[in-house]
Amino acid sequence: MNPAPYIGRFAPSPTGPLHAGSLVAAVASFLDARAAGGRWLVRMEDLDRPRCEPGAADTILRQLEAYGLLWDGTVLYQSQRDDAYAAALDALRGEGAAFACTCSRSQLAQAPRNAEGEIVYPGTCRLHPPPRTAAHAWRVRVEAPGTHFNDRIRGALQQDLAHDVGDFIVKRADGLFAYQLAVVVDDAFQGVTHVVRGADLLWNTPRQIYLQILLALPTPAYAHVPLVTNAAGQKLSKQTLAPALPETRRGAVLAQALAALGHPPPPELAEAEPRELLTWANAHWHIENVPTRPAVAKPASAAENA
Repeated sequence: MNPAPYIGRFAPSPTGPLHAGSLVAAVASFLDARAAGGRWLVRMEDLDRPRCEPGAADTILRQLEAYGLLWDGTVLYQSQRDDAYAAALDALRGEGAAFACTCSRSQLAQAPRNAEGEIVYPGTCRLHPPPRTAAHAWRVRVEAPGTHFNDRIRGALQQDLAHDVGDFIVKRADGLFAYQLAVVVDDAFQGVTHVVRGADLLWNTPRQIYLQILLALPTPAYAHVPLVTNAAGQKLSKQTLAPALPETRRGAVLAQALAALGHPPPPELAEAEPRELLTWANAHWHIENVPTRPAVAKPASAAENA
């Protein structure tokens, strides 16, 4: 049987413009798809409406185009997919795999936390009947002893979901669907076969695989690329005031992203534009060359003077 055609995706949250860290993730997923002769999709993960910045989605699309990262097909917006997520939640409830939870953050303040600092849900509402009036979230009942997966960059990994995460939220008490459910539903809907994303999402993978099993959805191949940090060792983000990608000297910025991915361009491409750099990178892409260590972002002035 022939393998399914490669379909990859880049799925930013439009809480602000792309920065050097998000460019690394975008470039990695783009090159991995193109080097395999596959399709590369863009999905806006705008589930958390209060955190989304007006106009950020359009800005992100313009930035991708400016850096030569041209996608296939129509951009999917999660904010328009509530019906699909509701159907998935109904399926989980029908299997007895989801339950209502009225626990507040203050009630869970003393719960244990895992290595990533997340609360490990203690099962407080597992046996309670569904509330009639109180605002409540929906959690997935975690029964699996352990989830194993192979990361294409980091190798064989496993997590004991019950011990390290507990029953996790798939719909929030404010009525918004959670990332874990939405990403699983959308990857299946778009036929995604390969997920290449930042290492900050590595330990979301076991939860997503668990949901894929419960919902009888296919599991893509996963790869998690190194994060980009500032000089203080903090992941680049809106919260750490990461600057937007510059509109000048884009080739120098893209070359830095390729170097962070273990694919530094040769000296003769020092002044190349994005299109030429991506053509070279596509011909030389090997995901096994991608390092696991974080990369430290250079100041914008350094990139522009490179």
